[in-house]
Amino acid sequence: MALKRRAKISALGRYVPPKTVTNHDLAKIVDTDHDWIVARTGIVERHYVEPGTPTSELAFRAITDLLERRNIRADEIELIIVVTVTPDMLFPATACIVQDRIGATGAWGFDLSAACSGFLYGLTVATQFVETGAHDKVLVVGADVMSSIINFKDRSTCILFGDGAGAVLVEPSDDNELGILDYLNEVDGSGGQYIYMPAGGSLNPASHETVDNRMHYVHQHGQPVFKYAVRKMEELGTKLLQRHGLSAEQIDLFIAHQANARIIDAAAQKLNLTEAQIVRNINKFGNTTAATIPLAIGDALDSGRLKQGTTVLFSAVGAGFTSGAVLSRWAF
Repeated sequence: MALKRRAKISALGRYVPPKTVTNHDLAKIVDTDHDWIVARTGIVERHYVEPGTPTSELAFRAITDLLERRNIRADEIELIIVVTVTPDMLFPATACIVQDRIGATGAWGFDLSAACSGFLYGLTVATQFVETGAHDKVLVVGADVMSSIINFKDRSTCILFGDGAGAVLVEPSDDNELGILDYLNEVDGSGGQYIYMPAGGSLNPASHETVDNRMHYVHQHGQPVFKYAVRKMEELGTKLLQRHGLSAEQIDLFIAHQANARIIDAAAQKLNLTEAQIVRNINKFGNTTAATIPLAIGDALDSGRLKQGTTVLFSAVGAGFTSGAVLSRWAF
């Protein structure tokens, strides 16, 4: 019987805006301090765009970086999946804007909204398009301008988020031992009440009242989000390992969504992973939502921790609740 066509991540591109905002900077505008933020989140600094910079600009820069590294033309891309909760506008899709901007004349595309799990959802979708043979080159870009939906009077949320973008190219693997091995995704809509943006959709269209009541910003109840994230990262990770007969010791790297250092550490502990297996860069970027995992991949590549043959467990939980995990053996 012929082996199933395996998909792989073949290239990575990244972009973060140059403006750095430290905890000390935030302490000047909201009742907080550096030590309090570090102790509760692990974040030291984050990057913000200049006002008026859209998500498509960050996505464009990350994709441009990827195309240069992979040495391919934009018109070779067949499908563009833009993962974001901060689209340039409700319609057209940001994927349409990005497709035109990069000159991907042969591509179709769409936006995917799954909050902090979005990148893994996008990667799962891209993997299936490649596995089925429908496409050979699928672009997944996670990009968010979280500074555009932050309430800077709410210290419980404004300290968490940053802006950034990361893109990966998904192609067929020429080695069936390398690439995306498996994936699991779930939703639990009962958790939607714990992290959400109340206004801007059909339920609460923009009005003077919604603006005055700051309903166009992120609202979060931290404790239930924390508990659910830790539990689901462990559950989905364990299921994937069991399906492939792998032990915790056989995972080389754990690259989780960078929402909070304490969530990452607690989930890793439940999975029986060691400090040496964990990838963290939340200290530098904060929670960039759909961009955290590709930015963490980039840091792991830069440091030499991620290389061909490395077995990686990716994990994320986000608003919705959404959750996902991907098991991969790195291909480049």
